[in-house]
Amino acid sequence: MSELTERPDGQEHRSLSFLEKIVQKDVSEGLSPERLRFRFPPEPNGFLHIGHAKAICVSFGLAGDFGGHCNLRFDDTNPAKEEQRFVDSIQEDVKWLGFEWDQLCFASDYFGQLYDWAVQLIRQGDAYVCDLDGEEVRKHRGTLSEPGVDSPFRTRTVEENLELFAGMRSGEFSDGSRTLRAKIDMQSAHIVMRDPVMYRIQRSHHHRTGDDWCLYPTYDWAHGQGDAIEGVTHSLCSLEFRNHRPLYDWFLEKIGLEEVPSQTEFARLNLQFTVMSKRRLRTLVEDGHVDGWDDPRMPTLAGLRRRGVTPEAIRAFMKTIGVSKVNSMIDLTVLENHIRDHLNKITLRRMAVLDPVKMVIENFPEDLQEMMEAVNNPEDPDAGMRQIPFEREVWIDRDDFRMDPPRKWRRLAPDAEVRLRYGYCVKVKEVITDPDSGEVTEIRCDYDPETSKGRQPEGRKVRGIIHWVPASCAAQLPVTLYSPLFSIENPDDPPEGQEFTDFIDPGSRVETTAFCEPALAQAAGGDRFQFERVGYFHVDPARSSEESPHFVRIAALRDSWAKKEKNS
Repeated sequence: MSELTERPDGQEHRSLSFLEKIVQKDVSEGLSPERLRFRFPPEPNGFLHIGHAKAICVSFGLAGDFGGHCNLRFDDTNPAKEEQRFVDSIQEDVKWLGFEWDQLCFASDYFGQLYDWAVQLIRQGDAYVCDLDGEEVRKHRGTLSEPGVDSPFRTRTVEENLELFAGMRSGEFSDGSRTLRAKIDMQSAHIVMRDPVMYRIQRSHHHRTGDDWCLYPTYDWAHGQGDAIEGVTHSLCSLEFRNHRPLYDWFLEKIGLEEVPSQTEFARLNLQFTVMSKRRLRTLVEDGHVDGWDDPRMPTLAGLRRRGVTPEAIRAFMKTIGVSKVNSMIDLTVLENHIRDHLNKITLRRMAVLDPVKMVIENFPEDLQEMMEAVNNPEDPDAGMRQIPFEREVWIDRDDFRMDPPRKWRRLAPDAEVRLRYGYCVKVKEVITDPDSGEVTEIRCDYDPETSKGRQPEGRKVRGIIHWVPASCAAQLPVTLYSPLFSIENPDDPPEGQEFTDFIDPGSRVETTAFCEPALAQAAGGDRFQFERVGYFHVDPARSSEESPHFVRIAALRDSWAKKEKNS
């Protein structure tokens, strides 16, 4: 059973997560909220994805809940893969999610201090220069069942190591020819403690420091020390860094700082039909499987934003899934439901037909165009009303008609009666089909003039309601229907012998034309709408023009009948 607990802001809420309990305990034992400091430390080698959004919400959220601070720190220690455009996009994404950092930091800010601390470890006998190449280092490291083997260069004197490390700094040696390694224990049960690399020689132009350095620290060496420099009290990481915690603590202990951060791990986000590996996302982009980092099928925050997903929906999703100590797969529908729930509250309603078939209302006057009053958003009384022209010929969705309907069908069929949304009740009189294909080309109906404004026809119960648009003035607008990029639940773990790209769904993007209410032709980039009975749509600024908005589907509506048909 959940226990209501009082937060520092005085509000009651659900039971605290294990991270909240850790922070609350530290505060209760004397750590002032002013000293509380968290950080979000992305590497600027790609765009952030929704998995990063969880880490952002956790660290920035805890800082906000407990009155602390949170830094945005870029782990820019590998210049060969890092670019300023990624730095810029990450800052944009954090702000879009609704968070502001207290300090903007870079690991490169600390290169001088990290180098000095590395010299300190050499003087203490805790680090040495090694001439083994990468493959040889891996062979010497051993396995989970076999201990490692000492490097033949492990016994170099302090003086020799200092001289060689200075030569590495000054550019005397070629790339990859030497590394600086911590001297710990090649017999350790923790492979990460078997003399890990601290520095490697790499002549790459850095997006901030230029060519000032030709050797760069590893993430393990820069991580904890960066936390310490910034005064981070709680260093929160995903579970894959749990095995690195002994090394994190060892480095801080050897440096001899009085106040050090503590590292705590939580489960990363795994989402159905989605890859979360930045390496794989980069493959999708560079090999042309998608149209860039902001392709609306990508799980990047840029892609979600371009698709029209709101930051409020993402934050609500993160709050629902919470944090745990065990990795699990989250059902994609959990995210989709949060997207729908927020869009339902904020979007204006409009009608659009994606697969049109013409309906002719034979007893409606040919020269009459009647204005029907429609609600803009039933969830928002202040959204007002709109008017839609109604006339003798309208477009309806082909999926709303069945020549041979199943049981409990509530849409159109021969001799069946339905209500046109905001309009009249109509009854099918005749169905025109193509003589060659048998496809329905036109549906002829009569309307009941006594059924306007929702009035039920006397003696008849009409339960079905379908949407429509006027035929003479419908705006024909381009629409892209997006669905999950992958056809298997966990593309990050494809079957043996196959690549994750083998499971890209060729039908994940469908281009079509929608017949829309006339007013939708004036929609502007960034606008969101609910196409009634169809789904939520967004005007894609990247593909729209002043003459024609281009709509992309954010999420489909829940369609209980379609689900029944699929499963029958």
